[in-house]
Amino acid sequence: MGDLATYRRKRNFGRTPEPAGADSGGGNGDRRFVVQRHRASRLHYDLRFEIDGVLVSWAVPKGPTLDPAVKRMAVHVEDHPIEYLHFEGVIPGGQYGGGDVIVWDTGTWEPAKTDDPAAALEQGELHAEVHGEKLRGRLVLVRRDHRDSDESGDKEQWLLLHKKDRYAVAGWDPEQHPRSVLTGRTNAEVKEDPDRMWRSDAPADEAEVSMLPDQVSDDAVAALEELGKEGTWEVFDRRLKVTNLDKVLFPGDPPVTKRELLAYVARIAPLSMPYLEGRAINLHRYPDGADTKGFWHKELPKHAPDWLPRWENPEADPGETTTYLVVDEPAALLWAANFGALEWHPWTSRTEAMHEPTYAMVDLDPGERTTWEELLELARLHRTALDHLGVAARAKVTGKRGIQIWVPVRPGYTFDESRAWTEKLSKTVGKVLPDLVSWKWEKKDRGGLARLDYTQNAINKTLVAPYSTRPAAGAPVSVPIGWAELDDPDLRPDRWNVRTVLDRIEERGDPFRALLGVEQDLPEIR
Repeated sequence: MGDLATYRRKRNFGRTPEPAGADSGGGNGDRRFVVQRHRASRLHYDLRFEIDGVLVSWAVPKGPTLDPAVKRMAVHVEDHPIEYLHFEGVIPGGQYGGGDVIVWDTGTWEPAKTDDPAAALEQGELHAEVHGEKLRGRLVLVRRDHRDSDESGDKEQWLLLHKKDRYAVAGWDPEQHPRSVLTGRTNAEVKEDPDRMWRSDAPADEAEVSMLPDQVSDDAVAALEELGKEGTWEVFDRRLKVTNLDKVLFPGDPPVTKRELLAYVARIAPLSMPYLEGRAINLHRYPDGADTKGFWHKELPKHAPDWLPRWENPEADPGETTTYLVVDEPAALLWAANFGALEWHPWTSRTEAMHEPTYAMVDLDPGERTTWEELLELARLHRTALDHLGVAARAKVTGKRGIQIWVPVRPGYTFDESRAWTEKLSKTVGKVLPDLVSWKWEKKDRGGLARLDYTQNAINKTLVAPYSTRPAAGAPVSVPIGWAELDDPDLRPDRWNVRTVLDRIEERGDPFRALLGVEQDLPEIR
């Protein structure tokens, strides 16, 4: 049986969605193979054959081919678990092999010229008859003497070729066949929608499943519906006193009541947790509804239940907020919504390192004269600049008029550093369309132009959280989007609300999940 120790040592399974793998014996039935198209630091294809209970694997930079005149270099890498056969998704940046992966081809195979493929590998030559959707016929792997050295030791270099048989095709290029054989998606589409995965053990109509966290139970939501105007709601293993459940909080047709808001928050809270937990939260409260004047509330009130997570600010001066709510569990967000918080603004630093931001942020704030198409142009320019810099980031519509861009950073940066980098990024972008942008601080001095606001990169300066409601008619929601959606003619900053966003998440997943676990340097901008 193969050895998965190296595979496991290189990965943090708390951050990567890759399977850890079971220590099972040899496989049953037909031997299987898979080829995954993997966009990591460089594009390559991973060829894997099921042998003795693991997937024996090679990285093939230019991909396999049906052309018998072409020989490909193939670097022998660590064995992978059998569960990797149908892995398709996004490995977070900062993790080993970070990048997007599709199942480019898969099928069965049988060894040729040997009954013992493990022994053939030891001898340095494996002949394999493959029966895939794209690859068919005889593949041959031949070990070369040269080894490719990397930080984990020497890796064997092999040659991969296709024999001249009835399946051979001259000039056959794998890049002309870029889609997954499981889901029909390209790598780019998987990157935009990382929250779907393929279950090979499920019927075809159930095989694509969500990787999103489990939502609140239907019974808990039904219990909320059955309450009168107030009562005690048992949800997320907490007993939460809820009040004024029939009060209208968002005007509309029909209006959104507090009961409907709490039902939405219960459903969205598990998904929101990675963007809230471990952070102080500033609450924007509208206890009398979104059409009244709201106010900021930061200090956790004395009457708050003892179970609520909290953080004591060790640097609070007299008169400043000392005790903040920390949403370390879904019920805490429900408490905030019941308290009249229609917006949730987490700090960009965590309580454990309050002076070190985990995100650099750009707030594309439109002026009175800024059209939606003009704002999209500015957002697309940021997309282009960040792609050129090789920086992982995502955009989010605000639920009102704007767009925000979140850039995850490694630990150790100061707010001064993240603000300076973001300022340089936005001013570089702003030079391309100078007639659309003002750098004046006061809104009244901007002449109705947009502001690319980098000043939110400071301690206790916040932007609205992903999936937070906004205080406006219809209960709009601030929603993460994929970069490609900036080209969607139907995109609007307030396109989704509490009644529609859950369907979007079920269909598209959460684009911000691609940022989780990413710890990256901010490259120099020239």
